[in-house]
Order: sequence, then structure tokens, then C-alpha cells
Amino acid sequence: MDENEKPRERRVLGVAELRALGHPLRMRIFDILSQHGPQTSSTLAELTGESSGSTSYHLRILAKQDLIREIPERSVGRERWWERPRGQTSWGDTEETRTPAGRAALQAATSEFHRLRNEDTTDFFTRRVDREPEEWRDVSSSFTTTTRMTAAQLGELAERIEALITEAGERHRDQEGDDVRVVSIRADLFPLSPLGGAS
Repeated sequence: MDENEKPRERRVLGVAELRALGHPLRMRIFDILSQHGPQTSSTLAELTGESSGSTSYHLRILAKQDLIREIPERSVGRERWWERPRGQTSWGDTEETRTPAGRAALQAATSEFHRLRNEDTTDFFTRRVDREPEEWRDVSSSFTTTTRMTAAQLGELAERIEALITEAGERHRDQEGDDVRVVSIRADLFPLSPLGGAS
């Protein structure tokens, strides 16, 4: 089995990595590499509307934190190709993020993460869905429900959903074909604020 095919353990990001991802353009670059595969600073410039000098600078910052890596065998001359290594990343409540600096870095990265995902979701369901072929319109969904659960029950549900999503991701990650597209699979689980409580 190739090294890139081996399942990688989940990487819990520290403050330095979170600071890197807290920048809007760096989070966007990280997403593009995750979703669409290897890119150069020039192709990223075209996709983001930024200059190649700017994307190159931000690529180096992401690489410094080992969030992305260069692909030496594809890089020729000044054209350097970059990819996001396989494997899950996560961030949350750790000893490092309980400090004031850690909390600020976590909040910035989390805010940017959700801003981009909300932007993608809104763009699809308000502007792009009607232009999609019928077979893609029929299977594109946004589900939500409200119920009453304990923390243990929500944790069990989260584990089941994560296992299902992870299994689908691993099974289809390298699939190719005329009818294959990159898709996003998401799940948000969290307790609501009490009525009259602080938001």
C-alpha cells in the first residue's frame, strides 16, 4: 500500500496551525487543495482572484505549519505544485486552546471555517441549484431537525454520523468518471441556547 493510501490518524491542530488557518485566504487555499487536489500559486490565483505572489506567500505559511506540502516530482523550475496531505484534522478544547492566545486563534480559525461553509451552502441553494442537472438537484439536500437529547446521546449520534461520512469519503475519494463530481458532506450537531439565555 502506498504511503498516501494509508489511513492517517486524526491530527489535532495547535495554536500555530490555527493561526495560519485563521486568515481568510489561507483557509480558502486549504479548502481548494482539500476539495480539488493539487494546485500551483498561479492556478490558485485564478481561482481566488488574488495575485500569484499573494497565493505563493500564503502557501509558504501553510507549508511551514505542515498543513500542506510541495509535490517535488510535479514541480518544474519556478512552477511548484502543492497538495494537502490526506488525513483528518480537528481542533477544539485542548490545553493549548484554553490560553487567551489559544482561544483567539481557535475562534479565528473556527469563524473562517464556518464562514466559508455557510457561503458555499448559501451560494448553492440560492443561486446554483436551479442550474444543476436534474439528477444532481434531486440528490442535493439540506436537513435539519430539533430534538431533546442528553450529551451522551448526542455524542453517540455524532460518532455514528462521523463513521458513515468517513467511510463514504474513504470509499469514493479517488473515484473518477464522467459523472463523478466533488461533493461536500456535512453535519452540524450542537445544543441550542435556552430561551432568554445569552447567545
